[in-house]
Amino acid sequence: MRLLVLSPGTAQQQLERMPAIAACANELGASIQVACSPVYRSLWTLLPSVEKIIPFDFSASLTMADWANLLGSVREPDFQVCLNFAEGRQVNLMLSMSHIPTRVSEAGFASTAVASQAEGWSAQRLSGFLAPIGLSLDAGAFRISLPAELMNSARERQPQGDGPLLLLQPAATPGDWPAERWKQLPLTIKDKLPGLRTIQLEDNSALSERAAQIACADVVLTSCAVTSLLAAFCGVPLVALGLSDDQLPERDVIRHLGDDDLRSLSEADVLQAMGF
Repeated sequence: MRLLVLSPGTAQQQLERMPAIAACANELGASIQVACSPVYRSLWTLLPSVEKIIPFDFSASLTMADWANLLGSVREPDFQVCLNFAEGRQVNLMLSMSHIPTRVSEAGFASTAVASQAEGWSAQRLSGFLAPIGLSLDAGAFRISLPAELMNSARERQPQGDGPLLLLQPAATPGDWPAERWKQLPLTIKDKLPGLRTIQLEDNSALSERAAQIACADVVLTSCAVTSLLAAFCGVPLVALGLSDDQLPERDVIRHLGDDDLRSLSEADVLQAMGF
């Protein structure tokens, strides 16, 4: 069985969809093709069931020729199901001309089934897309399985030593925790834990490489929603700054701290959340 995913949007939205897509692969034995921005290729290749990435930038100024090319790509394989997260007349026209018998989306004249409203944290709400095809979702149980070469490469870039590894990732947006506190925190912890190793993620690293570095960490401190989701999917202890409760699963090793404006958050508050 083949399943097509039309996946526009941000890196955060791509990640929120991954547990639902993995559930389709597991419960239906489906192979997956994902149409998304080329920027997210490395992210979707982390799902072994994804057999092909169709590069398609939904956010660009698309012409009829672009949609025709996408139609050609989705008509060639024999898809049985499409989960459509895109909106608009063009995507509905394209899907209505495809041969896909089951097309699930929140709205649109090309839909054969409408995604139901679902409660829960952000990824769990995607269960509404699975209900019309008779599937269930436990998004909190989803884990990313990373290739050994990615993990080995991440370990090679770690600081020397055998102490615990703290991974930091500021969002660097207005209202984020001040840069001087991000810089000072590892020094404060190192006074209590001399063997501490610290690494700060680079914003321009590929998402698959970021996932591997996160998976190798002992604890993650971040105000970045994407890094928080990757940490949750890697099963790594996480302190998430400024994220609402509905953005992450409920788990003993996941702690939320602060609100949209983190500038008033003290170092002591963060240390306490980290267990110091």
